[in-house]
Amino acid sequence: MLAMWVEQLLGYAGGALAAIRADEHYPSLMAWARDEGVGYLGGNIAQAQALAPELWNQTPLERLDFACEPLARPGRNEPCWCDSGRKMKHCCGAVSLPGAVPPHLMWMLSLRDWKGDTLKAALESGRAPAQALLEAGLIAAEGGQRGRAQQVLETLFQAADWDHLPEQAEPAFELLIELYQERGFNRKRAALLDAILERGPLFLRGVALERLCLMHLDSDDLASAREAFVRAQQTLPDSPTLAYIEAMLLLHEGHPQEARERADFWFRRLARQGDLDGEQLQFLADLADNPGATLAEQMVNSEEALAEPLMGLQALLEALPTAPRLQFEVGDEGTEYRSTAREDTFFAAWREVFGVDVDEEAALGFQADPWPQAGDWLNALCAHPEWLDSPAVVQTLSMALASRFGSLPWMAESFFAPLAARLECWLEQIEEHAAPFVWDVADNAVLLRAGLALVVGMERGDRQRSRRLAERLLVLDENDSLGLRELVLDQLLREGRDREALALSDQPQGDDEAPLLGVLMGRVLALYRLERFDAAEEALDAVDALNAHVVAMLCADNPRPVPLAVEVPEPGTKAEAWQYRALMRDQWVATRGALKWLAEQRRRLAER
Repeated sequence: MLAMWVEQLLGYAGGALAAIRADEHYPSLMAWARDEGVGYLGGNIAQAQALAPELWNQTPLERLDFACEPLARPGRNEPCWCDSGRKMKHCCGAVSLPGAVPPHLMWMLSLRDWKGDTLKAALESGRAPAQALLEAGLIAAEGGQRGRAQQVLETLFQAADWDHLPEQAEPAFELLIELYQERGFNRKRAALLDAILERGPLFLRGVALERLCLMHLDSDDLASAREAFVRAQQTLPDSPTLAYIEAMLLLHEGHPQEARERADFWFRRLARQGDLDGEQLQFLADLADNPGATLAEQMVNSEEALAEPLMGLQALLEALPTAPRLQFEVGDEGTEYRSTAREDTFFAAWREVFGVDVDEEAALGFQADPWPQAGDWLNALCAHPEWLDSPAVVQTLSMALASRFGSLPWMAESFFAPLAARLECWLEQIEEHAAPFVWDVADNAVLLRAGLALVVGMERGDRQRSRRLAERLLVLDENDSLGLRELVLDQLLREGRDREALALSDQPQGDDEAPLLGVLMGRVLALYRLERFDAAEEALDAVDALNAHVVAMLCADNPRPVPLAVEVPEPGTKAEAWQYRALMRDQWVATRGALKWLAEQRRRLAER
């Protein structure tokens, strides 16, 4: 019965709104209610007459700068406001509507219908009820009207009195943050988060901190992510979302066992409180049992249209047989790999469904995004697992997976490790020849590029295996065509292997190659840890000559983030300094006295 009333009410209210917009005067609405409105209510004239004044009283009028023109409710013995000529108690006052009429309904419908300057003026009037803004924004987003949704929800969160936001403001806030991210409004996103953290209601501050933590994880700024998590824990100590976020944070930090232990702690604590439903408790139990696998499963299932193909790929990779041997020969420049006719046939079939070519000018990149048609090539690959006997197929698949899942440590085991095992079999063949494996010879770049994609894919989820693979590739490709030296150096520093890191940083660059900021800063940190302070100062001088921003960026507690317009920022820029801070500041913080020493060196450099 209630569902029928809601349907009747929405139909009647929509018709009434159209009648009001045609002539913003009450008598016209009452004429419509008797002539046409009654049809929306199954012919019930009494309900049609009684409902019209209720809706009129809450309808914003353009002629009044979007204010309402409410009628005074008549007393029981006064003439009814429907202009029937009868007393209120014998007319509309005697009618019982089947359900409630939301007090913001006509504002919500108006916000749904208005366009352009009219919508803008209505929002700027400040008269729209918060609940109407919330519902209109959510409806617009569900209908694919992302710009309208952003415009309406911005007005909701620009209100001065946030303490009276509707209960459903939390999903609206998260939706607006997502809209800003999707549409590239990074400054607006940062400003909204700052405003919520500064003066928002408690429940929204917790959500904002959780969102901020996830954003820092996405950008590899683990120190800021940890700080945001601690603040979120202090704000909303019993939020079940914190269990999920802490597990992700610990996996990003390379602590899988601690992630398991903390997830188990959260499960036992929240289970005792008894506030969670069975599905939430089961998720926490799975998280405590195996954080990586649980997060990977959640990630795959969240892909909607790709969930089934991705699960098929997981099953395929899990059962992948041993890689076949490839054909290599030793030429004048070292070991050469040339694809066979069989491998070319497999790659041609794969290329037909994959539809995107590798960008040969980049270490890792495609000429277009392969993921819009991912359902096609994932299903085709699952139907033809023999295609993975071709290194070119392994290369493009590894690159595609790295572009989408390479920043998620929990995806390493299911997607990247099986492909790495395949590549490692081929690397063993190359190593048998004990000759260089040069990038631009024969088809060597296919295997090297596949290796780089797998190093990137496993870097966060299996650092040791990622480093071992990178080191093998460095030995084979002495020219470091893949730029792996910086990555291996960072991983050695994370493992406390400072002497090895220092030795790696000491390898000379090619004549036409500029020094890498990460390599030079890694050398400084290794020298400091080894207490070779004079040499560390000299190395820092070379850093300052290369990038004058990085020392100040590392020393600052909360510097303003620098947006990265491109994946690899220009040398010497603040963007390059920010990228290094995001990747490695946690290692400087973890090294006793390192930031204090760096601050002293900053003053020394400023006085030069």
